[in-house]
Amino acid sequence: MNSGRRAIAALATVLFWSLIVLVPAGSRANTCPDPEIQGFSERGLSRIGPAMQDYVDKGQLAGIDALLVRNGHSVFRDSWGYRNLASQQPMGHDSIFRIYSMSKPVTSVAVMMLVEERRLQLSDPVGQYLPEFTGMKVLEVGDDGSARIVDAKNPITVKHLLMHTSGLSYGFGDDEVDRRYLEAGVWEPGLTLEQVTTRVAALPLAHQPGAAWRYSVSTDILGRLVEVVSGTPLDEFMDTRIFTPLGMKDTGFFVPPEKLPRLAEIYGWGPEDSLIQLSGEQVPGVFKSKPTFLSGGGGLVSTSEDYRRFAQMLANKGSLNGVQLLDSKTVEDMTRNHLPNHLIPIFSDVPGGGFGLGFYVVVDKKGTNDLGSVGNYGWGGHASTVFWIDPVEHLVGVLLTQFIPSGFHRYNDDFRTLVYQALIDGKPCSSNSDHQ
Repeated sequence: MNSGRRAIAALATVLFWSLIVLVPAGSRANTCPDPEIQGFSERGLSRIGPAMQDYVDKGQLAGIDALLVRNGHSVFRDSWGYRNLASQQPMGHDSIFRIYSMSKPVTSVAVMMLVEERRLQLSDPVGQYLPEFTGMKVLEVGDDGSARIVDAKNPITVKHLLMHTSGLSYGFGDDEVDRRYLEAGVWEPGLTLEQVTTRVAALPLAHQPGAAWRYSVSTDILGRLVEVVSGTPLDEFMDTRIFTPLGMKDTGFFVPPEKLPRLAEIYGWGPEDSLIQLSGEQVPGVFKSKPTFLSGGGGLVSTSEDYRRFAQMLANKGSLNGVQLLDSKTVEDMTRNHLPNHLIPIFSDVPGGGFGLGFYVVVDKKGTNDLGSVGNYGWGGHASTVFWIDPVEHLVGVLLTQFIPSGFHRYNDDFRTLVYQALIDGKPCSSNSDHQ
């Protein structure tokens, strides 16, 4: 592999196709006597395991854990390789992963729970709850490259944050706005969520609110909004209102000491075209003790089973195992495209990508080789984790590994293609439904 490949497309672009990714399985804990009852060909499914194992055998990925659900029933469940190469610990289904930006849909659900409780509205200015976001400025760059600061024409709303159309940025690019994020020390270690929010609010926006789609710190600001509106720290809100009700017992902002042996190590591509274990500043975030900064945009750890529960709740239009987190119409609104046509696609080299209230949404498959349905939605994470829901085919997929950067290897594309190729007509089992 040459240095050109190492230079990979921008993280955001990479994320998107990760997102549209699928989930694997091989040795399955099947709730149905025959996977064909759920509409899958045994012959087609038999190709998935060897394809995933190949990434491990070639030394491209340390390990992979995945599952696939259709019609609420577990169809595939398998893992390959190791969660720790040095100790040769197998990648079991209890492995814990840093899911990074897959935290964003969870934070978005938390916000929508408050919307349903009429404690805030999508059209509310964020400054109504976080006064530091009143009177925002925008950095405009002229055709000659000159920059000037102007007043925002309208306030940032809650919906702008959910859609990443707020004008906020991340500070990871090379334009003037991102340079100012770095100069302001937005990501300085040891800051609290409140302090990060204050620093972000003092910076100019990259564009007028609502005028463009820009992947950003918006979801972290939503996390602070949840704290202020609910009067509860973000970690406590998520635990009591989302994780505990859904039975997500291994999801949170850090891994407690007794569970640390289950935390998968994180890897990257070394100078000899081989895996190297990443550490220190190479691994964003603090995951082995409670962090000072509770990042709703990228701070959670989880397992494939825990995240499957969250995703199945969404696929069930807000409910799981008798627990109703959101109304069905709320979920429908969150998972439909809200972007105007001129802002689609959200990534220029990925056609058909729209955005809802916390998720990418496929609005058009023209120009793609993807076999999934229009309307499928989900998101991915910085360390090559991904989940996806296809409402047309009633599929939920969760595919997890720990490799930075996302999209370097195309295991997710391979898996997705193989799963859809194995899909045939089917209907749910009459019993043993896996809605838990």
